[in-house]
Amino acid sequence: MPSQKIYTEKAPKPIGPYSQAILVDGKFVYTAGQIAIDPATNQLVEGDIRVQTRQALSNVEAVLEAAGSSMNS
Repeated sequence: MPSQKIYTEKAPKPIGPYSQAILVDGKFVYTAGQIAIDPATNQLVEGDIRVQTRQALSNVEAVLEAAGSSMNS
């Protein structure tokens, strides 16, 4: 099965030797874990768990979109 590394500047840069996601066989997306880092500042967002959860999910959404997917697929 062919695989493709996924990277977007709309999500935080990986802090280790891994990809933000891998697209396998053109249809399966495996994402790396995301935390509440703002990709524009590369800093952890301040706020309560709601603010941090929104940022983490926004990061996941950006990675999925870069892979041609979405939160709904």
